[in-house]
Amino acid sequence: MKAALIHTYKKSLTAGWIVAFTVLFSCNNLLEPEPIDLLTDEIVLNEPNDVPLVEIGLYNAFRPIIPSMVIAGDFTADMLQHNGTFSQYRELGTKQITSANASVSALWGYIYNTVYIANFIIERLPAVPGVRTTDRDRVMGTAYFLRGYAYFVALQTFGGVPKVTGTSIEENRNIPRASVAEIIELIESDFASAQNKLPASPINAGYAGAQALNAALAKYHLYRSNWALAEGFASAVISSGLYQLETNFATIVNTDFTREAIFEMGYTLNDDPGSNSTIGLNNLFVGRREIIPSNQTVLALSSTESGDRFATISFNANNLKGTDNGWSVAKYGTADANNNNVIVFRLAEMYLIRAEARARQGNLSGANSATTDLNVLRSRAHAPTVVSPSQSQMILLLESERIYELAYEGHRWYDLVRTDRASTVMPAFNSNWRQAYERWPIPQREIQSNPALAGNQNPGY
Repeated sequence: MKAALIHTYKKSLTAGWIVAFTVLFSCNNLLEPEPIDLLTDEIVLNEPNDVPLVEIGLYNAFRPIIPSMVIAGDFTADMLQHNGTFSQYRELGTKQITSANASVSALWGYIYNTVYIANFIIERLPAVPGVRTTDRDRVMGTAYFLRGYAYFVALQTFGGVPKVTGTSIEENRNIPRASVAEIIELIESDFASAQNKLPASPINAGYAGAQALNAALAKYHLYRSNWALAEGFASAVISSGLYQLETNFATIVNTDFTREAIFEMGYTLNDDPGSNSTIGLNNLFVGRREIIPSNQTVLALSSTESGDRFATISFNANNLKGTDNGWSVAKYGTADANNNNVIVFRLAEMYLIRAEARARQGNLSGANSATTDLNVLRSRAHAPTVVSPSQSQMILLLESERIYELAYEGHRWYDLVRTDRASTVMPAFNSNWRQAYERWPIPQREIQSNPALAGNQNPGY
């Protein structure tokens, strides 16, 4: 695969229309280039030397999904507010989301770009001669894992989506939405296919390993209300001994590849998305101040209950003007900073998943209980510990704890939807909220380009 081509992987049309385009995003350029079909013969996978480049291409395709999830997860919900001029963010801020929204289209494109390259690897790599078994297993496992996780993101964001498992451009131009059950089946199959192929200890947390897969399975089963399985996979990660909670929470904010990082998207000076108006988090949160922490989240993070998690945000009185509250998200630095990575999974989330799974099963207090897990994080944050809550109290405590601990890592909207809390929480935050916003719309251009999607928009759009 040509190195230049790797860096042009940014988005796709509908199910299988993969597009390559030059990175033309700037603060003044939100219009997206016309799509161009990327033919499979432009990607080379014929000999062992091609394998590392294709593997890099897969990671490059996957990486933009994660900052897009930060925008989707925390801005569709109540943790961010609009402070700028871009229409795509104004829609998210006012809760008047349309199917033409550029952030919506971008995430869809990143998902299917990842799917396409994973499909290419799954189709081609088994037939490439001379590849070492360890390399073949690792790259095949990564392809299944990242494809499965991309479909998990698609499912939680859009609902049923086109199920694309091949690379034929012609076939993929006209694929209807699959049912939720069909996408669930595909995710489970992909995660199962990745088992025993990923390395036990990858080079660093920028690469997928066996525990990243376990973390994904813990999250997947939490969302599916499979409490015992969620607890089991989270416990596998925690007990692996590969990760430790950082002593100071501020380390999570200020440092890449911390001791508790299981899987995170790393960037360099050459490929940092800082200038990208869709996924450049530092540019959006600090440079342009297009998006700022919501007032209620500032209050939550500054409360005694949050403890040291207050480090997630920072204040500058010079920014106080108009509707600007002066606060910024502190987690994402510039390209040359040591905190520009975007987290996929870290150890603290596993404690929260296990705590919720235990609480849902009625294991509330005592040794190895929901309270035990919750207090591990509260103690680290120097926040008040909890003693013997009821099940309903614990569920609400964990909802708040996920705000404190995981703020601006892209969880909030997805949490509110999976727990059926969105319709209770969101109208109090914004009177424009509608139940339709529990899913993002299928991008309008995808419906226009794929005949099989015609008339099959998500309800309410």
